[in-house]
Amino acid sequence: MLIAAFAAASMALVALIAGVVVVANTPQQQSSPGGADLSALRDQELLARPAPAEIDLVDHPLYDMAIPPPIDCDLPDLDVESDESWEGFSREAGACLDELWAPVMEELRLVPDLPDVIVTDQGLDSDTEEAFTLAYYESDVATITVILPNVREVSEAVPADEREVVWLALMGHEYAHHVQNSTGILRVSHDLRRSAGSEEDELDTLRRTELQAECMAGIALRGIVDPGGDALDVVNRHFNDGGDLDTHGSATSRSQWLEAGWDGGTVAGCNTYGAEADQVG
Repeated sequence: MLIAAFAAASMALVALIAGVVVVANTPQQQSSPGGADLSALRDQELLARPAPAEIDLVDHPLYDMAIPPPIDCDLPDLDVESDESWEGFSREAGACLDELWAPVMEELRLVPDLPDVIVTDQGLDSDTEEAFTLAYYESDVATITVILPNVREVSEAVPADEREVVWLALMGHEYAHHVQNSTGILRVSHDLRRSAGSEEDELDTLRRTELQAECMAGIALRGIVDPGGDALDVVNRHFNDGGDLDTHGSATSRSQWLEAGWDGGTVAGCNTYGAEADQVG
């Protein structure tokens, strides 16, 4: 999640990922009790490396899934100055997100490894005075990392009674990248960016990926916090009221996609890859 000019704007870094394929082990030749060599009777095509599954970003089975039902999530109080408090809050938020998205994964018959959640005092070399990373997801190791100095700095502008929902939204965005990774969407998105014919095409794909994660953060918020409260307004006020970004979309787009996840009945509401260009600008 990226903050531009210290205004609220979310970002998650998309790491390079590789497709997951199943490789068959070549069986050892064995003789039958009668001494005949049966290896010639085996179908060698069965030993071939299967092709990776085809992933359609616009027409993906994920979009047919119902919004996961609400869960009980007892997040601990967050003391933003305490490393231990951040660790406990981040781990518990991750566990709640695991539970929330589990029905969707089960319906899709996916059994992904659950992501690790860690905190660090180390920022990124790419951070600048105008923009810096709050947290990021690494798909190759399935890890969400929260950068403590940066979230503490932003916390200074967030009222104490609103911090927990704001940082839950951050975790929901990063976890959404894990959902994208588990369903193959992130791999295809990376491939499209790598093969893009222009910088604008690459940025368009990146925006669609990030805005989908923002939409899924809306799904997560709705499933964890009181839907009758002001959580959506709080998150939009701190993250999506200003700071247009080429990589993550305009403040208006981010706000609209967060609300689409909050209000949706199925994950189809987060199909940014099938959206018109002006919806992901």
